[in-house]
Amino acid sequence: MTTETKARARPAAVILTPAAEARIAHLMSQAPEGAIGVKLSTPRRGCSGLAYSVDYVSEANSFDEKIETPGGLFFIDGASVLYLVGSTMDWQEDDFTAGFVFENPNAKGTCGCGESFTI
Repeated sequence: MTTETKARARPAAVILTPAAEARIAHLMSQAPEGAIGVKLSTPRRGCSGLAYSVDYVSEANSFDEKIETPGGLFFIDGASVLYLVGSTMDWQEDDFTAGFVFENPNAKGTCGCGESFTI
């Protein structure tokens, strides 16, 4: 007798707002040759220890989480997923600034300039 195990779909580690998805689509429309998507990671830097970094990626890493958006592939660095679970990523623009904005329930603090966070 065999039993089948059905894997249930797990929610994405990061929720992308429609504005963030639109910005990813814009980035992919201008991507350098060979780019397959955009990747979010949390390198160690800044006053508080970790920062958000969004870059083009030219190859998939099996440890990264992959999210298919209408405008292209969005990857989350496998080593960063635990720091980002439950976060929301948005794109905001005003007269003076434009950038991705993160609402991260795991962040315990941020530096004064807002460029880095701590877990």
